[in-house]
Amino acid sequence: MSTARRKPHRLFRPLTLVATIAAVVAAAGCGSSSDSGGGGGSASNEKVTLTVGLFGTFGYKEAGLYDEYMKLHPNITIKESSVEQEQEYYQALQTHLAAGSGLDDIQGIEVGRIAEVVQTESDKFVNLNDMGAGGLKSTFFPWKWQAATTSGGATIGLGTDTGPLAICYRTDLFKKAGLPTDPEQVGQQWSTWQGYLDVGKQYMQNAPAKTAFMDSASGMYNAIIGQSPTQYYDQSGNPIYETNPAVKDAWNLAMQAISANETAALKQFDPAWNEGFANGAFATIACPAWMIGYIKGQAGDSGSGKWDVARIPGDGGNWGGSYLAIPAASPHQQQAYDLIKWLTAPAQQVEMWTKAQHFPSSSTASAEPAVEDATDPYFSNAPLGQVFKTSADNLPVVTLGPKDGLIKDTFSNGILLVEQQGQSPQTAWDKTMADIKSAIE
Repeated sequence: MSTARRKPHRLFRPLTLVATIAAVVAAAGCGSSSDSGGGGGSASNEKVTLTVGLFGTFGYKEAGLYDEYMKLHPNITIKESSVEQEQEYYQALQTHLAAGSGLDDIQGIEVGRIAEVVQTESDKFVNLNDMGAGGLKSTFFPWKWQAATTSGGATIGLGTDTGPLAICYRTDLFKKAGLPTDPEQVGQQWSTWQGYLDVGKQYMQNAPAKTAFMDSASGMYNAIIGQSPTQYYDQSGNPIYETNPAVKDAWNLAMQAISANETAALKQFDPAWNEGFANGAFATIACPAWMIGYIKGQAGDSGSGKWDVARIPGDGGNWGGSYLAIPAASPHQQQAYDLIKWLTAPAQQVEMWTKAQHFPSSSTASAEPAVEDATDPYFSNAPLGQVFKTSADNLPVVTLGPKDGLIKDTFSNGILLVEQQGQSPQTAWDKTMADIKSAIE
């Protein structure tokens, strides 16, 4: 391992320090609360409680942004509720949208669902352009903005983050298995996904007891798919999940990982998977930027300094990223808009990266030095900003379809049939194809 690699370069600042810098940037850009991305659009002093319905960990509460906003707006109280499993959250959201009740003032929408919402349910959400959001368009990545915009020009969500990809790995487990731990050397060994699997075979030959090379084959599968501009739909909106070579290649690589016993056979976001971070059940994980904060939360203090980050095989790719939308049923649309405008403004996106490792969907924010210069001692002082910025610069412009999220979930379930239940790859593939066809037709 290169000792020079571990000394913080003057260009790389720890995230804790960068967070302070970002706060100063935010303050400098907001002579009034409305200048830093809005929040001051409503002059009313009416006491309002805004409810925010999310899934997983968006990080606003943890990063202190809700508290910051409520200090700027003493008349506003923010109450967040979150469901860990996005599938459960989305099913409930669909039920509430159909009933026109039980909705929060602000609802999160995952990128895999945004095309369906835009194409089939845009009338159930506020057109944010009617509230002045059009003036924000230039601050977001064009593809991020467009994905939440209907063919008629209505924009129903503001982007929160993106999911540029890397591989997170346990240096202590690599060392015990006799593998190099320097991220540059590691990244060179797995410049391709086949190379990644080859490193996995080496790891498994001398793996520490009760550990596997990767957490799950479906995690690797989703990362591979995230590197392809064409996934489950073609540009005409036709499903191609069964015929797209990129999908079949990703499936076959996942099957290779399973047959070589390289996976811990864990279902992502289940309790056992969460526990796997703390007990060292796996040495690597396909790691979108938002996974950095998740690892910290699950592995805890005992994991600090044991993790590092290397480039993703093939470079680039995106997995995840969400939007904030306002249901038409919200009685507090103006106040809700003020809040989401502020939360997704460049200054707050910089702060969310430095505090919670949610990579910006704002092109303005991603250009800030504080984004690219970020490091993190928890991840062995890895230059997180450089790694994820490089991946973000190579993000494909993906063709999304209305059932992208459902298809992705069904593929993950199909992989688990092989990984956990021992079904043959062909039997699992056939069932996956039948399940998808039944669900989307």
